[in-house]
Amino acid sequence: MPLLTGYPGSMYAARLGSRKIVHVDMDAFYASVEQRDDPGLRGKPVVVAWRGNRSVVCAASYEARRFGIRSAMPAVWAERLCPEAIFIPPDFARYKAVSRRVREIFQRHTDLIEPLSLDEAYLDVTENKIGFPTATKVAIAIRQQIHEELSLTASAGVAPNKFLAKIASDWRKPDGLFVIQPHEVQAFLVDLPVGRIPGVGHVTESRMKQIGISKVGDIGAMDISSLEAHFGRYGSRLYELARGIDHNPVVPNRVRKQISAEDTFERDIPLKETELLIRKLAEKVWNASSENMRMARTIVLKLKTKEFSTLTRSLTPAKMPTTLETFIEVALSLRERVELGPQQLYRLVGVGLGNFQIDATDGVEQTDLPGSSLFNSEAELN
Repeated sequence: MPLLTGYPGSMYAARLGSRKIVHVDMDAFYASVEQRDDPGLRGKPVVVAWRGNRSVVCAASYEARRFGIRSAMPAVWAERLCPEAIFIPPDFARYKAVSRRVREIFQRHTDLIEPLSLDEAYLDVTENKIGFPTATKVAIAIRQQIHEELSLTASAGVAPNKFLAKIASDWRKPDGLFVIQPHEVQAFLVDLPVGRIPGVGHVTESRMKQIGISKVGDIGAMDISSLEAHFGRYGSRLYELARGIDHNPVVPNRVRKQISAEDTFERDIPLKETELLIRKLAEKVWNASSENMRMARTIVLKLKTKEFSTLTRSLTPAKMPTTLETFIEVALSLRERVELGPQQLYRLVGVGLGNFQIDATDGVEQTDLPGSSLFNSEAELN
């Protein structure tokens, strides 16, 4: 069955061909910086993480990944998978400095840059500063400059929109380049596993398989009402993505959508003992929020049990707290909505502010304070 029902090939290519997007993703960024700066680490399984029962992997070199080590994995698990792995404590200040230099290379080619993290970004090169005739030539030049000037490698995806460019950058990792031309979109998507769609996690993928969806082509064969019946509002988004449609622009100037901080306890503790850390994290978030000119509307508390189950409780009050102490009181009150019993132990707690009031024209991003990851980890995800 044709995937792009209702879109003749030439017409569809014309709809897609108006933009040229490049997604650049640094390869095993933190670990690669460590290997670059210490030649003795090259070719060895490097894990960027603090040792200890409470630490998680921030990054793993490709040599370490062969053992099954991945970002956000507990460090003790990584050590079991590869006892000879070399653990390096993360140096975020150094990684941010390198990231700024990568950004400077991007800026030679376009000002339309949307960073996603320290190690990846979208670039709109529909019109580029150098005057290259194609986005592919821009991507080649950027990757070459990163390699020559920073002694690091980056993978890039080139496509008519952000959705496709993101998938493409991961297609030939590491140190790869993959291009999806407008007229190739239908053939590329029809057999693509649904798990490759950004945002489709294990839970959603499992639900899809239960109703016979395993490839993007299966989504494209369904009408929008069926998709919405199964997946709610996300169904309409899936309907568009299955047809390669993504109208989201590259937004270079983004304002904060969420500010958060979290920490892991030295030992698992009961809920009643979390107050001290909640106060500490709330103060950190409150101080950071003072730099944001927009007003947050929602307060969030996050807890992770010793079994690694994550709980979140949030409140959007009619009037937001105007003092730190009131903010702390609200954060602490959210604990009362956790009903797992006094015997339950917890390994992590986080506090966040979200749902910032923004203008319709603003881009938005979520921001985690250094060393925290309530909504999005410092650990790289490539």
